This record gives sequence, structure tokens and C-alpha cells, in this order.
Amino acid sequence: MTKRRPAILVLEDGRTFHGEAYGSVGETFGEAVFNTGMTGYQETLTDPSYHRQVVVQTAPHIGNTGVNGEDDESGRIWVAGYVVRDPARIGSNWRATGGLEDRLAAEGVVGISGIDTRALTRHLRERGAMRVGISSIDDDPAALLDRVRHAPQMVGADLSAEVTTEKPYVVEAVGEHRFTVAALDLGIKRNVPRRLAARGVTTHVLPAGSSIEELLATGADAVFFSPGPGDPATADGPVALAREVLGRRIPLFGICFGSQILGRALGFGTYKLGYGHRGINQPVLDRATGKVEVTSHNHGFAVEVPGAGAGAVVPDQVIDTEFGGVQVSHVCLNDNVVEGLRARDVPAFTVQYHPEAAAGPHDADYLFDRFAELIEGRKDA
Repeated sequence: MTKRRPAILVLEDGRTFHGEAYGSVGETFGEAVFNTGMTGYQETLTDPSYHRQVVVQTAPHIGNTGVNGEDDESGRIWVAGYVVRDPARIGSNWRATGGLEDRLAAEGVVGISGIDTRALTRHLRERGAMRVGISSIDDDPAALLDRVRHAPQMVGADLSAEVTTEKPYVVEAVGEHRFTVAALDLGIKRNVPRRLAARGVTTHVLPAGSSIEELLATGADAVFFSPGPGDPATADGPVALAREVLGRRIPLFGICFGSQILGRALGFGTYKLGYGHRGINQPVLDRATGKVEVTSHNHGFAVEVPGAGAGAVVPDQVIDTEFGGVQVSHVCLNDNVVEGLRARDVPAFTVQYHPEAAAGPHDADYLFDRFAELIEGRKDA
């Protein structure tokens, strides 16, 4: 077996790991975050919400099933870097069309393998997400650390314009057409319009800088705000657009970054989590039903509501806003982070996690039915 090129990983607090190059040879910088999913690495890599992040996979074996032409959630890999412990030497799956490392190398994604990802994850849990550099061309940790500390931070990063579609496109309804939705692409995943299409929804996907006139020109019955990367505190344009939608009482559904946008539009603040939620195994309580769902997450920021401090139980009462009463509809059971909002006086709701289930699980798929019911109820009103 050919010996791999040495590589180093240096965190901004100076913690250093030595391993071997994986993917493209070179140097990269970003925010170090960890993903706890046992499967779904291809969907993770191609999720635009990971733009400018270096993803650490806590599952030790990555690449076992290769890559294929069906599971991408966008047109490219978005992660800034990739960290794995034991990469598969041979990918084996009937759907595979290639190997993971070859795909990483072809798209210029710098990675590192052979390090103790459990120790790295524990460090990030204790110290919080932080900037990181990976290099397979410079073995001097001190020099790399200096470059890491000059790299941009995620707080204050406005990234939607870097991941959004360049021009509008349409995903047609499957079967009978029922509704039309205008989706603001802040970093949308392909499975969102697919889940809507399965419910008879035609989705017009629009660039992040679109105006209310451009959304309405699609003939939309409702509006969707997509997931995406970056700090929601910078997204003043989408927030203003959300306020326009709320003011016109157009049904609105937001996921992840879209949930944070709606939260700001309602007058709430946002804040950065210590190390975020990333994986496909996060427990969330739906307060309307009492059901606990196992859900897919990818967020480093969250909505801050009155009366809820760090780790405190989120209040269940109705919160008064400019647009009427709002309730926290979903809560993460690991740390009591707000995971969903429901407006009582305007047709709008959000969740902080990913019901499009790419990759899995499917516990929260009902939320797309809830969106269709909201649209139908508004049309019948």
C-alpha cells in the first residue's frame, strides 16, 4: 500500500493533531465542527450549510459505500475541509460510481485522516467550535497556527450570496399540481423541493437577494425560507423580506437558517451555540403532539426567546410580537435549544432542524404535510 503524505491539523487554541493527507493535497482553513451521523457523508459534504466549515466525522469508518450520482444535495462539495479517522480503502455498494477520496481530490477538498477524532471531538465539546487549519504542504504547526488565527470567523459571516442559485429555476409538482411555493435559496438542499413536489407543490427556487415583487411574480401561494450557512445576524435583507411576507399574511415555512431569519423578523435575537448540533440523531420534542422525534441537524446558531437562558427550560407561554402571538413549538431535549416557532396570528412556522431527511431520519417528514395544510387553509379562508 502506498504511504500517504503527512498532514497536520491545528486548532486556533494551538491543539495540534498529526495524520495523513486525505483527498486533495494542500492547505485549508475554516470553522472546526463535528458531525455525529453514522451514515450520510455524501449528503453532508454537498450540503451548502457546511460552507466554510471543516467537518470532523465522529463515526470512525468513512467512505465504505463510495459515492454515487444520486445522493448529492447540491451541485458540488461545500465543506472547507474533511477530517476522518479510518477511511475505507475500498468502497463497496451497488449504487457506487466512484470512491470518496477520489471525489474529494477531484473537487480540491483538503482533508486529513488517521487522527484521533474522538479526542478532537471531545476538545471541541469542551472548548467550543473554533477556527482550524489543515495542511499537507507545511509541517510547521506554529506557522500554520498563525495563519489559522488570521482566518475569518463564522460570527459575522454573511455567506448566503456565496451559495445561492445564480438564476431562478422550477421544480415541478409530482402528479396533480396543488400549490405553488416561492423558495428563497439561502443554501437549499435538493431534497426540500423533492419533498414538496411529492405533495403536489411546484417550487420556484429564487436567489437569496430576491425582492417581495419577484417572489409574488411566481404566483406563489406560500413562501419557503431555506437552510443555509453563516451568521443570521448578518442577514438583514432576508429578514426584511420575511417581514414583508408576514405583513401580507402569506403562508411561510422556514428551515434552519430560515427559522433564524423568521425569528429575527419576529423581533427575537440569535446567538452562536458552543459547538452546534450536527448529525442525524438529535432528539426533539414537538410540543403540539408530545412526540419525541429523532432528527437531522446542522446548525451553529439558534433563536433566542425571552425567558430562556443557556440550558434553561424554554417557556411554553405565548410571546407577544409585532405580528401577534408566537410559541416555541419544538425544543431539543439535549440542551433545551429552541428548535421551532409557530405564529398564532399569522400563517407561519419554522423548525431549526432538517425534516427533508437528507440523510435521514424521516420522523419529521410530517412538517411538509403541515405546510401544505397551512396553504390549503389559507386558500379556503
